[in-house]
Amino acid sequence: MQGTTPYDLRPDPGLPVPAYWTAHLAGIDPEPAGGGPAVRQAAAGYWERRGLWTDPERVVAAPGAEQLLLALLAATGGGLVLARPSAAWQAPVARLLGRAVSTVPAPPEGGGAPDPFALLETVRRAREEGADPRVLLLSPADDPTGTVTSPELLRESCEAAAEAGLIVVSDETYSDTRHDPGTVLLSPAEMLPERTIVLNDLGGSVAPPCCPVALARFPDSDEGTALRERVARHCAELRAVLPAPVAAAAAYVLTEPDDVRAHTAAANRLRAAVGAAACHAVTAAGALCRPPQAGFQLYAELTSHDTHDLPDAPALERHLTQRLGRRVLGGHRFGDDPAALRVRIDTGPLHGGTDEERRAALDAGDPREVPHVAQALAELQAAFTELTAG
Repeated sequence: MQGTTPYDLRPDPGLPVPAYWTAHLAGIDPEPAGGGPAVRQAAAGYWERRGLWTDPERVVAAPGAEQLLLALLAATGGGLVLARPSAAWQAPVARLLGRAVSTVPAPPEGGGAPDPFALLETVRRAREEGADPRVLLLSPADDPTGTVTSPELLRESCEAAAEAGLIVVSDETYSDTRHDPGTVLLSPAEMLPERTIVLNDLGGSVAPPCCPVALARFPDSDEGTALRERVARHCAELRAVLPAPVAAAAAYVLTEPDDVRAHTAAANRLRAAVGAAACHAVTAAGALCRPPQAGFQLYAELTSHDTHDLPDAPALERHLTQRLGRRVLGGHRFGDDPAALRVRIDTGPLHGGTDEERRAALDAGDPREVPHVAQALAELQAAFTELTAG
């Protein structure tokens, strides 16, 4: 079932591999498109430990979620439906294929899934206007809001998706970054197993940015089998193949040995402490913000009369980026209304600017008491206080 490529992956098949490459690649065999047996078997075990039985033959691996979603949408055809706001990378992938993107507001209590009644109405109107929405992308642990979707909302969204005849893609990249291990987080694959594809980008938790790894788990059905084969073929055509050393590292991480579990637990404790402190800093300044429950971001909102004539989200983005000396993204980047004064605040930069500072924050009993973390939190609160004090 592995995808094959009609191309030789070398730039010029008529030449031997240069010695300056072979010196570094001795003993390394290329990975097939879709991922080799080791990484797919490890991914199957990873999902099984989370209650999702998985056949390794129903797994596809690729170098990054963007490439994997691109192959998925190419295989399914039709348009994409997203909750609003949604991760900044998702809509551009669909538009790259020329596919229509429909957005549905998430309920006020959290992001990651659309209001189910609004979803049905949006799909109905889109089809009346000649569009062809086929895929609903959910994020049970959400970027940009940092919230975890309630089981009730997730179930209702899945039921609405089934009623509308949509395939569900569940982006579970941040599912292992819950701040409180007791937070209930369910997968749509538990509720709609025949029509749910699970997507996981290891870069959201355990893989470094230089080594992107994404995985997809397909339903155990004839439709799932056919879809998986088409996605693997598209990965081959895109040359979306994991480098062998990255595949080996991913396979190791996915088996979750003690050192990986310890690092994940420590990272989540750090994110929980700093995320809660950042949320407190923002709300103490008078802004609105839902407490983050997963990941390393929170979503803040200002009211128009508190912003010293900043008219919209792009202006708020520019102001906070300049004031804090790092990129702060406005809500318009996530499909939100540009007139709404919302921004996503990444909490990772609060941990430190160097590996030494980040290690000190990770190892601290209370990272909020580490001097550079405390200073960054104070600067964040001051920046929002300046906006709301008027």
